[in-house]
Parts: sequence; structure tokens; C-alpha cells
Amino acid sequence: MAFAQSFAKHFVGGVRPAGPDLAPPGALWLVSEPVRALAEVSAGLVTHGLVQRLAPRGDGHTVLVLPGLGASDLSTGLLRRFLGHVGYDAVGWDQGRNTGAPAGLQATMRDRLRELHRRSGRTVSLVGHSLGGVYARELAKLEPECVRQVISLGSPFAGHLRATHATRLYEWLSGERVDDIEPEQRARMRIKPPVPTTSVFSKADGVVSWRCSVETARPEGESIQLRGASHLGMAACPLALWVVADRLAQPQGQWRPFVPTGWQRAAYVSYPPRCSAAASGGSQPPAA
Repeated sequence: MAFAQSFAKHFVGGVRPAGPDLAPPGALWLVSEPVRALAEVSAGLVTHGLVQRLAPRGDGHTVLVLPGLGASDLSTGLLRRFLGHVGYDAVGWDQGRNTGAPAGLQATMRDRLRELHRRSGRTVSLVGHSLGGVYARELAKLEPECVRQVISLGSPFAGHLRATHATRLYEWLSGERVDDIEPEQRARMRIKPPVPTTSVFSKADGVVSWRCSVETARPEGESIQLRGASHLGMAACPLALWVVADRLAQPQGQWRPFVPTGWQRAAYVSYPPRCSAAASGGSQPPAA
């Protein structure tokens, strides 16, 4: 299976779910995306210092951050700057604009991941927004010995081919048809990486059906609903920044699923919801 085809085509497709086909988000969610994203980016800039003080501290390990379809490292700048401030060596993917996995990206990204692993002598966490999260999951499958954990933000790794409004954008950027992907390839893409994996999603996502971002029950796998977040602004909104820091702060080899407590219940929902905080191993900030 060609890496470029499996990566990029999966952004606009996935395993066909049981029951009725999923549909893209409603038109109102879509048309409101730019305004909501702008508000989230603005909030991220304004509250950067506060969230930085409240967030769990990092241990200095490297975090590779991958952008979504049509975006570049510029789109993840706020997230990487935040991660740097809370104690990580946060780096961009350094591949320019994400145009849907051009030929040769597999080898390039595998080499970059191996080099980051070799340079630091430690495993690397992968954080990806949208299509970047799909890339991150696949990199973790290809190089699991180099990866500490994967966190995806609004990434459609488990959905239907047409459960997104990004189909035409993908075809325009990549020059490939989304209907060419085989069902067997889509099924393989849904498989969870063999490392701890967190999928952050929003039911207010105006681009991708949120059901495409839910990890089915797997050991060391979880899904966290971020209430009210847009798709385009998810990598910059303060609540997303905090939960990414919480997940990254877990000591290696001691991963536990996230269970919202206190003020967090107003912002996050473990999906499916968990009834007890006993399983939570993430660091908790002071009550807001």
C-alpha cells in the first residue's frame, strides 16, 4: 500500500461504520468555523501565560507537531511555543505545506523521527492536528520504538469517506481522487498504533464528523471530547493546549486514561464517559 495514498486519502475517509453512513457536519457548524477559530486563536494568545502557569510541566522530551491539510508549521506555532514554555523540545514537521502526502513523505518523515529519537536518546511524542494526526498515528505504527505517545486533534482516522467537508480541498491540493482508496486500506488505517494514543475531538467540529475521531475501546487508547471547539482552531484554543500538556506530562511507561475532575468536567468529556477518577494518571492543575 502506498504511503502517500493511505495517508492522504484517509483524511477524507475511513472504515465504513455499521449502520447508516455518517454525514459531514451541518452547514451552520461549517460556516461558523472561521469566526469560532479566530476567537479560539485570540483566546489562546490572550490566555497563553495563564494556561502556561496552570499546565502540568514537561520533562524535556521531544514533541513532533504535524499540521493539518493545507496548513504548514505556521499553523502550529502557538501550540509549539506553548509546549516549549511548559518544558518540551517542541519541533515542527519541517515539510512545508501539507498538500496530502506527496510521494516520498513516508521516507522523509521516518528519517526525521529516527533522527529526533537518535539526537535526544529518548522516545518522541507525536501531536497532529487533523490530517497531521492521521500521519502521526501511521508514523507510530511504522516506528513504534521511536514513539512515546500519539495525540491527535480533530483527526478523522475512523470515519466514512464522505463524512467531511474537506473532500474537494484534498482533491484540489493532492490531485488524487478520494474514491480510489480500497476498503482494506481504510480498515488498516483504523488500527490503533502500538503506543498510548489520545484522540481529542469536538462535537462542534464543522469540518469532520466527530464520530470519525473516536478511538474504539483499546488498551492505552482514549478519546476526549473538547466541548464547543472548532476544527480549524483546535490546535490553538486554551483548553486544547491544557489537555495536550496534561497527556504529555505522564511519566513514560505510566500512561493512564484521562478522567475529568472538578472544573475539567465543564470542558472535557472522556468518551465514552468514565464514572470514576481512579484511573486518571494525568497531572491536575489547581482549581480554576
